Amino acid sequence: MSLKIAMVAGETSGDQLACHLIAALKARLPDAEFHGIGGPRMQGQGFDAWWPMEKLAVMGFVEVLRHYREISRIRSALKSRLLADPPDVFIGVDAPDFNLGLEKALKKRGIPTIHYVSPSVWAWRKKRVNKIARSADRLLALFPIEPPLYADAGIPVSFVGHPMADEIPTYVDRLATREKLNIEGGAARPIFALLPGSRQSELRYMADTFVQTAKLVFAAEPKAMFLVPFATRETRELFEIALYKHEAQNLPIRMMFGHARDAVAAADVCLVASGTATLETALVKRPMVVTYKMAKWSFRLMKRMSYLPYFSLPNVLAGRFVLPEILQDEATPEHLSNELLTLYRDPLAQEAQVAVFEDIHFQLRQNTAEKAADAVLETLGLLKTGLLSSAVDEAEPAVVPLTTSSDAD
Repeated sequence: MSLKIAMVAGETSGDQLACHLIAALKARLPDAEFHGIGGPRMQGQGFDAWWPMEKLAVMGFVEVLRHYREISRIRSALKSRLLADPPDVFIGVDAPDFNLGLEKALKKRGIPTIHYVSPSVWAWRKKRVNKIARSADRLLALFPIEPPLYADAGIPVSFVGHPMADEIPTYVDRLATREKLNIEGGAARPIFALLPGSRQSELRYMADTFVQTAKLVFAAEPKAMFLVPFATRETRELFEIALYKHEAQNLPIRMMFGHARDAVAAADVCLVASGTATLETALVKRPMVVTYKMAKWSFRLMKRMSYLPYFSLPNVLAGRFVLPEILQDEATPEHLSNELLTLYRDPLAQEAQVAVFEDIHFQLRQNTAEKAADAVLETLGLLKTGLLSSAVDEAEPAVVPLTTSSDAD
C-alpha cells in the first residue's frame, strides 16, 4: 500500500525513535514513502531528509531565540510544502516547540497528525496539554506516568514504552564489553564514562566542566580511564578544544564516535548530561551522576516553571531522588568529581541505583516500535478496516508500579 508519511525529528533521540517506527511501518507498508526532517538513522531506513536534523538540535530558551529566524523559515517552508502535497499522515517526533504548531496547521487542513513523545507536562508547562489536544489527533507516550495526564483533554493516548528497553538486554556484561573495546586492566581498572551531550550547544556549556572533572578524578584514581562518546564530529571538536584549553591532552581518555552504549557498559560509574542518555545509562544498569548546564536565563525560566524537584528521567520515573543531580552553578568540577568518586567507592549506593533501574527496564519494555506502528495504522483507519492486522498481541503487558519512596522506607 503506497502511503506518504511525513515526519520531523529534531535531535538524536528523536532520530532513534523514528528509525524504529519507520522500520516497523515498512514491514507492513513496504511501498510507503517517508520524508521531512530527520537524522542519519532515519535516512538509513530510506527516509528522504529535506533538511538536516542538526538545524533543529538546539536546547534552551536563549539558544532557540538565537536560531529563531532560521528555524522559523524552515518550519514555514516545510508547512507550505506539506500543504501543497499533503501526506497521508504527519508524525512529529518530540521537538514540541517546532512540531506542535506545524501539527495544528496540518490538522486544520484535514491531515491526520500524531505526536510521538509526550512533552514533559509532568515536569513543567502543564497548560501544553490543551495545546497538544488542538494539534495532534493522537499522542504516543513513552512512559506510563503520562496517559493519565491527558485523561480530560480528549486526545487518544497510547503508552508504547521505549524502544531502548526492547533493545537493551536485562544484563550487560561489563568485563566482556571491556574486552571488546580492548581496554587493559580487566575488571579492576576504574573506568568512568563521560557523556557531555549530543548537541553542540550542550558541549559549549559542558565540555570544560567535564574535562576539569576528569582531571580531578584522575588525580584521586591514577589508574582510571575515561571513555567519551560523541554523536558528531562537531561535538568531538568542541571537547578536544576543552582538552587543550585545560592542558589535559595526556589524560587516559578514549574518545569514541558513537558507541555510547559500549562506553556506558564498560564503565563502573558514569557522568551524564541530563537527557535521554540518563535513561540509556539506567537501562544498561550503570550507576551515574547527572549534571547539566545551560544559559543562565534558560535555567532560571525552566526552574521557575518546573513542578518537580528532580530533573533526570530515572528520578522522574522512580518518583524520588535515586541518583544525584548536580545542575548549573552547583556543577563545579570539585562537586562533580567528589560525587563520582563517592559513588565509585560505595558498592551499596551503586546497588541501590541498579535495583531501581531494573524496575524501570521492566516497566518500559513494551515492544515499542510495533505498538507505535499499530497506533499509526489505527489512526489511518487501516487496522479497523481489516486491511492490516496488528503485530502486537492483543493482551496488554502488565504494568508493574515502580518503587516509590514509601516502598523504600
